[in-house]
Amino acid sequence: MTDSLSGMTQQRPVPPADQSVGALVSQASEQLSLLVRQEIKLARAEMTQKAKRVAIGGGMFGGAGLTALFAVQALVVAGIAGLALVLSVWAAALIVAGALLAVTGILALAGRSEVGRGLPPTPQAAIESTKADIETITERAHP
Repeated sequence: MTDSLSGMTQQRPVPPADQSVGALVSQASEQLSLLVRQEIKLARAEMTQKAKRVAIGGGMFGGAGLTALFAVQALVVAGIAGLALVLSVWAAALIVAGALLAVTGILALAGRSEVGRGLPPTPQAAIESTKADIETITERAHP
């Protein structure tokens, strides 16, 4: 049979019972090769998407940190100046520095848990798809 659009001859598939062992092995090898390439492509796409999300989140986290640094500098000066009305300047600066270190520790712990939440390093969709494909192949091989 000739395809009128491409001019190529189409072959009808031969039932597996009528094919030789060599043809079946060749067909299985081609299908397995295609399956592996598709799974690798899926894993690559999934990891690229996750990396982009982490990069965007990291950039936003860095921008927030820089802005917070400027705000904290202004607050530090204001806090020291306010406490300097009651205490000596060195004591006021020491109290404000201790408070800032406590806030820094809390923010660092919160940031660490936020970056690690919900982003496992493994390509879960690719793994699940591969497991399903292996089960399908196994079922077909052992009816």
